[in-house]
Amino acid sequence: MVKSWNDRLNTPGINGVKPTPRTMGDVVEGQPMLVPTARQVDDFIRTIPNGVEMDVRALRTALAIEHGAQVTCPVTIGYHLRTVAEAAGEDLERGMELSAIAPFWRVLDANAPTTKKLSFGAEFVAAQRKREGLKP
Repeated sequence: MVKSWNDRLNTPGINGVKPTPRTMGDVVEGQPMLVPTARQVDDFIRTIPNGVEMDVRALRTALAIEHGAQVTCPVTIGYHLRTVAEAAGEDLERGMELSAIAPFWRVLDANAPTTKKLSFGAEFVAAQRKREGLKP
């Protein structure tokens, strides 16, 4: 049976800080790297204030600092951002209030590659960003 996005969000994962295995992008081999769980990403996104946007790179940096690392795994963060967004979409479908879900649109804009993969489309993201006075 396929897990729901909320099941994925709440599945305990292997996380922690470990040395980066190889250089990739802005991550250098050997740096202390946070490999977060989806729940850690969700919890952090919920702390971003209304009307404030944070790009993925800034999110990765802030998460790393919060957990005593220098960097956050760029691959893992991509997976988890989608999980957070899709779980929020499931919550809305079940009737949860918008104010009770993780405001992932403060990190993902309508043109982000992850946004284009979302089951509910980029229009929702653009509408939420506009409502908060952020660039679509």
